[in-house]
Amino acid sequence: MHSPFEPDELQFDDDESPDQPNPSLNLAARTGRATEDEQLLVSPAQRPAPQRAADFTHSDPWRVLRIQGEFVAGFDALADVGPAVTIFGSARTLRTDPSYGAAVATARRLARAGFAIITGGGPGIMEAANRGAREGKGRSIGCGIELPHEQGLNPFVDEAVNFRYFFVRKTMFVKYAEAFVIFPGGFGTLDELFEALTLIQTKKVRNFPVVLFGKAYWSGLLTWATDTLLAHGTIGADDLALLKCTDDPAEVEQIIVTCYREGCAGPEAT
Repeated sequence: MHSPFEPDELQFDDDESPDQPNPSLNLAARTGRATEDEQLLVSPAQRPAPQRAADFTHSDPWRVLRIQGEFVAGFDALADVGPAVTIFGSARTLRTDPSYGAAVATARRLARAGFAIITGGGPGIMEAANRGAREGKGRSIGCGIELPHEQGLNPFVDEAVNFRYFFVRKTMFVKYAEAFVIFPGGFGTLDELFEALTLIQTKKVRNFPVVLFGKAYWSGLLTWATDTLLAHGTIGADDLALLKCTDDPAEVEQIIVTCYREGCAGPEAT
């Protein structure tokens, strides 16, 4: 099968420099304590009695202030980012996987077209997209998240913004994007995909491109959406039309650039 990107884009050196250290996000992993997200989401009834009467700095009202501060820090860091595309995909994708090369090629094209690239800053598809952004001389941004295990930023992130709360981080992915590109991924990728679709469907954000990359990977989902969701009337045909699917980085670029130039996101967004 003909590849839509040059063969040399699939050849990568496995001896690339290691991930950049990210100690500010690894405190929970090093100390064995729960992450901030976990502490926020646990119900009061599930906390041991001594913790229910903990001092203010461990209470939910205090966490509201921390969340507010995290929003302010994210808005401040990304306020001048300009037009950007958020790229999602699996952290488990190897450099030898064709999806990795496709993500590099896609991000490179978008960067050359003037878009910053935003990812979660981790390995796999995120690394590939940040790599393509750097090769395309664009802004390469990674929004990291605190997890129960230690992690680092991939070596191609040039601007890092760290978060402790998933919902704050996802707000940044949406707020500063002109489009989403979704590469093969797991639960986290699906979460981000359906959050974006829900926001567009409910007109919380105006319609802008959501592009699925990898027809073979996404065909089952699209078939299920047509044969089950649409057939049962739980979504409409217009909802299904929100998704574009391709195997070609050039087509991704064309969809996003055309939409951006023609203002398909709507007059409010423009």
